[in-house]
Amino acid sequence: MADYDLAIVGGGINGAGIARDAAGRGLRVLLIEQDDLASGTSQSSTKLIHGGLRYLEAGAFMLVREALSERELLLRMAPHLVRPMRFVLPADPGPRPAWMLRLGLFMYDWLGARKILPGTRTLDLTHHPAGDPLMRKFRSGFEYSDCAVDGSRMVVLNAVDAAERGATIRTRARLARAEREAEWRLILNVKGLREVATARALVNAAGPWVGSVAQTVIRLPGEQPVRLIKGSHIVVRKLFDHDSGYIFQLPEKRIVFALPFAGEFTLIGTTNKEFDGGLDSLAPDADEVVYLCNAANEFFRTRVGPDDVVWAFAGVRALYDDGAGRPEDVTRDYYLALDERFGAAPLLTVYGGKITTFRRLAEDALGKLAHFFQMNRRWTATAPLPGGDFLWDGIGTRVAQTLRSWPFLREDEAQRMVRAYGTRIDRIMRAATRREDIGPFFGPLSAAEVRYLMHQEFAREPDDVLWRRSKLGLVLDAEEKATLAAFMTG
Repeated sequence: MADYDLAIVGGGINGAGIARDAAGRGLRVLLIEQDDLASGTSQSSTKLIHGGLRYLEAGAFMLVREALSERELLLRMAPHLVRPMRFVLPADPGPRPAWMLRLGLFMYDWLGARKILPGTRTLDLTHHPAGDPLMRKFRSGFEYSDCAVDGSRMVVLNAVDAAERGATIRTRARLARAEREAEWRLILNVKGLREVATARALVNAAGPWVGSVAQTVIRLPGEQPVRLIKGSHIVVRKLFDHDSGYIFQLPEKRIVFALPFAGEFTLIGTTNKEFDGGLDSLAPDADEVVYLCNAANEFFRTRVGPDDVVWAFAGVRALYDDGAGRPEDVTRDYYLALDERFGAAPLLTVYGGKITTFRRLAEDALGKLAHFFQMNRRWTATAPLPGGDFLWDGIGTRVAQTLRSWPFLREDEAQRMVRAYGTRIDRIMRAATRREDIGPFFGPLSAAEVRYLMHQEFAREPDDVLWRRSKLGLVLDAEEKATLAAFMTG
């Protein structure tokens, strides 16, 4: 008998989502990730839960509808990680007439089947606060709803939930070889040591590495139908003081977002360009940084340049190659390829996908494998992620309760921790009655929080804490980072 029913390669949002769903249906699950959770594309997204307004122009109505159907579901499932956000779209001047934008937003609202989020409205940017940071030429626009998300934490909490339901999560374990017979025989390299596990079925959800895993690890013949598209983002000091985001249409009809980010910053992105380089040290090219700065300068009165960038990051999306010409025209929908042969264990390969649709993707993936296993019924649509067991609009209440329970916390500290951990803040703070009980501190981070991340959320190295479990790498200085590293390895 195999050690596991299902082995999954890849600890991004797709792999973690499938692991969670499968473990909750009673399968014995192994998740293998060569680095940290969310260390690839999932940490490098624009961090939005949205339907993709621009896809309407390409006629991708079904893709938009399916994504929008997940939007409020994810808000209810993870109210600490997902937050409603209003987006401002300046209309005039612009490459698309205002009537076209209004029609697109009407369709977006109609497809979205909203029950929580407010609909579109017209804005007079000469009098609305959202117009204050913009160039004076933008006099009118629209405001509509989507959601923002902490994408890395969404991945981590899916893995946490999977583990609590019985899954085995192996980070920093590389799948060196997969031998296919009636069962899969998986050879893992873990810190230079060889381990072997067996599984009845294998899922290749390796994201940008999906092709190389197929060819060099699983050793499938032929080229994989995958197209790698690079998207880059920059972070600058905040350019506006409100909580709405902006969506800008550029002269070439591309779009760029500008979003409030990590308290004191603005996130600007993204680019779309073909990628054929190495995946080990991804970073935005100099021309991408300049492009995003110039895009922002078309709209904001406060100008930014490469010297104003405090952080820049890039990710590569592994999309299903549908033969489209331009990178922005390649479908963002996911594609699941099931390879089943007589006498051989099944292989499911995941192409594409986005954080908005990860839960639906996981359901569809298990649907593809349903005839191989006896599984429990679907369940994820109504089950909150860890810490998300409170009302979708209950953040303020949770912050107030936190301050009453631990009055030595500042309000901004309580807000950050509730946004990260929801009701599980109790597991960090425990019976602390004074600040010293959770120390020492590394900038805003307490030792109690770091211990929790290490023991409960698979964090092993400082970057796991500073960039994937949080974005506090933006605010810690070099000495604080060194002290944190010493604490984690001590």
